[in-house]
Amino acid sequence: MAKAVQKVTLSPSRDIPFDKLVLSQSNVRRIKAGVSVEELAEDIARRGLLQSLNVRPVLDAEGVETGMFEIPAGGRRFQALSLLVKQKRLAKTAPVPCIVRDAASEILAEDGSLAENMQRIALHPLDQFRAFVALREKGQGEEAICGCLLRDAADRQAATE
Repeated sequence: MAKAVQKVTLSPSRDIPFDKLVLSQSNVRRIKAGVSVEELAEDIARRGLLQSLNVRPVLDAEGVETGMFEIPAGGRRFQALSLLVKQKRLAKTAPVPCIVRDAASEILAEDGSLAENMQRIALHPLDQFRAFVALREKGQGEEAICGCLLRDAADRQAATE
């Protein structure tokens, strides 16, 4: 008799007000490399947030949810959003798309942070070229395309450090 395959359960996503989010000490990224927070903030201002933050509820001493959420994965995105709030380009209460992990999850916050940072794969150079050609054909200027190139080069350098 065949054994039943366990079903995968995905974490729910929801919008959480920016002022209910805090950085987590569980984020494994400590070294600053690649695209600066300022460049990322400008990219978010231009395109919007392309990837949700990974969050967990903050618990008080009794284990009760406080209404705040810590960010073990997505710290640079949060810092970029913070910069936009500081510049008054984003409201303090703006809804931020978040993937919410259960506070009691067996998956450690550090594990999720590590996975998010390690699972990234740089785009193949031919795919990059094709994307740049498509951008040019659709009217994107050289400066904007060069900005994409510079961000990509910084990301690749960061991946090797």
